[in-house]
Amino acid sequence: MYSLKDKVTDKLSHLLPNSNSNSSPQANPCSKEDQTSRRSSSSSEVFEEANEQQTPNNSNKSLLNLTDDSTFISPELYEFFESCLPNIVKGRQWVLLYSTLKDGTSLRTLIRKSAELSSPGLLIVGDRKGAVFGGLLECPLKPTPKRKYQGTNQTFVFTTIYGQPTLFRPTGANRYYYMCLSDLLAIGGGSNYALSLDEDLLTGTSGPCDTFGNNCLAHSPEFELKNVELWGFRHGSSPSRG
Repeated sequence: MYSLKDKVTDKLSHLLPNSNSNSSPQANPCSKEDQTSRRSSSSSEVFEEANEQQTPNNSNKSLLNLTDDSTFISPELYEFFESCLPNIVKGRQWVLLYSTLKDGTSLRTLIRKSAELSSPGLLIVGDRKGAVFGGLLECPLKPTPKRKYQGTNQTFVFTTIYGQPTLFRPTGANRYYYMCLSDLLAIGGGSNYALSLDEDLLTGTSGPCDTFGNNCLAHSPEFELKNVELWGFRHGSSPSRG
């Protein structure tokens, strides 16, 4: 008698004619050579991926020349600085002489730390809205009792507020490169300081300056400082940074 079970089985056999093909030797059309080739290709892809992860990015390798971490210096900004710095310091090791995060907020401390330098130093500051700016100064910084400008035409200022790092070199309009007092550090002069920092390194100002032909370097003429860094340069092999 043709049972219900037989009917169901018959219908399934018509709907799924190859339902048992998984157990058939023909179910896997790939030869052993194909399988070996696929395993080899897969292993090769895994190896290449692992190798790429172990290979350092060229832009990150440039930061190996810094002896310390920076709040501000990205690989792109580092390359920008290297293209702007005087030849006398290009290619040297970068040394963090002062940072408000490590040394506290004091212009006097920054001045004292600059005494470790006998070559130009790079001042990098930032406001709390994300702008990074600063300038190149002759070091060691020497405070004067009266407002007296110092420096040479190697002095420059820079900013990142225009979407990419922008450099301003002396225009020749004057020689107001920078002044250093016990309670003020200012770069540029004429109509405004290109950059000035107070004695506590908590606030600063920036405006259009005749010395460098710049506009305001920060997001606003008066700003609160996020951090202040002073970098020096010395001969020596690049350190290992983990």
